[in-house]
Amino acid sequence: MSQLKLLEDFVTLARAGSFVRAAEQRHVTHPAFGRRIRALEAWVGTPLVERSSLPVTLTPEGQVFYNTANQVLEQLNRVRRQLQASDQAGQGSLRIATGRSLARTLVTDWVSRLQKGSHAPLSAHVPIDISTGMMADMAKLLAQGKTDFLCCYEHPALSIELLAEQVTYMTIATDKLVPTCQRRKNGMPLYDLNADSGRSIPLISYSGGLAMARILGDKLHHFAYPLVSTVRCDSLDTAMGSVLKGMGVAWLPLSMIANECRRGTLVQLGGKGDEIAFEVRLYRSRAPLSALAESVWAFTQQGR
Repeated sequence: MSQLKLLEDFVTLARAGSFVRAAEQRHVTHPAFGRRIRALEAWVGTPLVERSSLPVTLTPEGQVFYNTANQVLEQLNRVRRQLQASDQAGQGSLRIATGRSLARTLVTDWVSRLQKGSHAPLSAHVPIDISTGMMADMAKLLAQGKTDFLCCYEHPALSIELLAEQVTYMTIATDKLVPTCQRRKNGMPLYDLNADSGRSIPLISYSGGLAMARILGDKLHHFAYPLVSTVRCDSLDTAMGSVLKGMGVAWLPLSMIANECRRGTLVQLGGKGDEIAFEVRLYRSRAPLSALAESVWAFTQQGR
């Protein structure tokens, strides 16, 4: 499998046009990645890369080799996915990769809909494997054929490594982050973004690895409010709990706070300019999936 990894390295470099970016995508150091490309060139017997140009370009021989390597990798991945899909069809399980908060909310609602109605593709006895974690890790599961679907947030501030020619997607929900805080007993918000008191406002923010941290961080510096980060959370659930305890203001999905706002425990702050819209997408491989997964995909498309 070492030669296959070298092919994957080379294809990644050709697409990235940079040793640094390609090394990051392959999760190795820049020097180690350079050694791997040189090892491939030694195996082929000719230089494949023009290192003197930026972005990095391929030699004529490298372009010929890239075309072949790309075809070989695509064919191998297609066959592997087909074999895995066949195996999954025999097992009759549905595999979903997502984040923790999505698993608790939208994904469970979606799975519930898949099990209801006369034409529902899932019966109550079909095993469902839901994997949660960092989106970069979940995207790898999809690329490796280890999950049928990836459900994730989509926003320009996010960069999930998925090759467009290998995957397709549908948007299954739209939502927005809105500033939220606890409501006082008299109906007023515990914190006022527009108050001119000169006091700082405690901000409940997100840890750097969380998708919401990148979505919020992309716009947070544009707000003129005197926000001071006092609590950092590694999940939306923790941020929600902190807001309910009155610990500060957090930008939370509107879908997540709607019920609490109706109950009168939380209140949405600010206006349209403080909202940050995003999508929730369902990704899958372009290669054939198991009959079960294909029926789930078709059912979901029809129900959008």
